[in-house]
Amino acid sequence: MKIDYRRLSKAMAHALRHRPDLYGLVLDNAGWTPLPDLVRGLQERGWRHITETDVLQVLSLPGKKRYEVKNGRIRALYGHSIKQRIEKETAVPPPILYHGTAPQTTKTILQEGLKPMKRQYVHLSVDIETAIQVGRRKTNHPAILQIAAQKAHQAGINFYKGHEEIWLADSIPPEFIEIITTHGENKT
Repeated sequence: MKIDYRRLSKAMAHALRHRPDLYGLVLDNAGWTPLPDLVRGLQERGWRHITETDVLQVLSLPGKKRYEVKNGRIRALYGHSIKQRIEKETAVPPPILYHGTAPQTTKTILQEGLKPMKRQYVHLSVDIETAIQVGRRKTNHPAILQIAAQKAHQAGINFYKGHEEIWLADSIPPEFIEIITTHGENKT
């Protein structure tokens, strides 16, 4: 039986980021759950023939690193919307990070700052290209915001490393945010 690993990855995200309860999972404070429990939960929700090997195959797919496996346990690295706060270890961010968003939200962001909305953390990208990809989930022509991450960190804003391309923050006050492009055009 051929497995659609892209669809399996989405099911894993649903289980590990948004609705672990539907899969019979209990996440610890850092988001970890036993790998066999995830496999069993996915099997009970329609993925009858998958194995741990299939789940590990998802982790080896090209693209963003979304999951981590260690000592027989698995977790999503970012993107959680569950009520339980997933604890992250603070880290020193690079000087500049980016955020892609819909152009119509920029006025509010420049007044109120970036907030996690339905997620636990604000997601930031290490480069403009990744920010554009993220922003295109909301609109074809995202606005790209430049975040003075190191200055924000020095001012007491906590940052957390999601993985090589994604950083997280509790929130970003407006004084550390600048619009650099809107509708695909450079503002500088």
